[in-house]
Amino acid sequence: DNAFTSQDYTAFYEQIVKDRLPMVMALEADRMANLDLSDGNVSTERNVVLEERRMRVDNEPQSLLVEQINAALFLSHPYGRPVIGWPDEVRRIGRVEAQDFYRHHYAPNNAILIVAGDVSADEVRNSAQQAFGKVQARELVPRVSYAEPKRMGETRLDVASKDAKVPLFMREYRVPSYAEAGPGQAEALETLAQVLGGDDTGTLYRKLVVERHLATGAGASYDGYARDSGNFTVYAYPRPGVSLAALERAVDGIIADATKAAPNAKDIARAKIQLVAAATYRRDSQYARASAYGQALSIGLTAFDVKAWPDRIQAVKGDAVAKAAKTYLIKKEAVSATLTPAP
Repeated sequence: DNAFTSQDYTAFYEQIVKDRLPMVMALEADRMANLDLSDGNVSTERNVVLEERRMRVDNEPQSLLVEQINAALFLSHPYGRPVIGWPDEVRRIGRVEAQDFYRHHYAPNNAILIVAGDVSADEVRNSAQQAFGKVQARELVPRVSYAEPKRMGETRLDVASKDAKVPLFMREYRVPSYAEAGPGQAEALETLAQVLGGDDTGTLYRKLVVERHLATGAGASYDGYARDSGNFTVYAYPRPGVSLAALERAVDGIIADATKAAPNAKDIARAKIQLVAAATYRRDSQYARASAYGQALSIGLTAFDVKAWPDRIQAVKGDAVAKAAKTYLIKKEAVSATLTPAP
């Protein structure tokens, strides 16, 4: 059992023997209604969060860079704040703040229950009604709609860190998420990211690392499972002797090519196979299968969207990929950043 938090939801999960399902449902119902938020408990867990931040972020130059990029990318949206929180914010959280948040968010009328395994719908429904039916609904904080202002131009961020071992160029674009995008747009962005740099067969790696020997690594990714805007990221590590400026120009050239013409049929076909295969293999895991549905439902998608995703990826056409690149990979909606080792 464990838990994790994203920008849009917090998830608690257990992997259990089948006959323990009613027990863990009762435990989750108790967690939802009777959490002990005494001064001592809040103080202890606050220190745990700060220590986790030190380990995972403060001691990792690349994590700090990504944090700064997101803060610059989202001008007013809470996505610009790290999930784990800024250190000074975390230190100000006390019993009153924790209880207020708990009272207005942790309730059966603000929860999604996912069960994957050798159980029937009736078994799950009966256990859920027995456990969660006793928990009172709560008055929720209304969800706020955020209107991001238009960006007036590209943002640049140059960071030097004594903890950085190698230089890095990274750019993040603000793009539509699966929840925001029109039909096929998010799938086209997903396919574009795979074609550009999903693995060592991607265009960025092939051209920068294998053919031109400008980089030791390069790639791209699309983070589209969000209730509001998503991120499209490209990155590259220069070879010794190659400047970050030269590497950035090469990356810009590859992206410009992607906006002008559809990828060749082989690259598109390979990208689709890789995406669908990865999703299929992940769902061999009960945990991953449950997560896929929970994640989608939490951001406003449906169970049908999860099931239909492979078919939607297969339906993506080359011209849609080029259109996605031309429409969304624009520097005005991006933060370009460099990380260099400092003396």
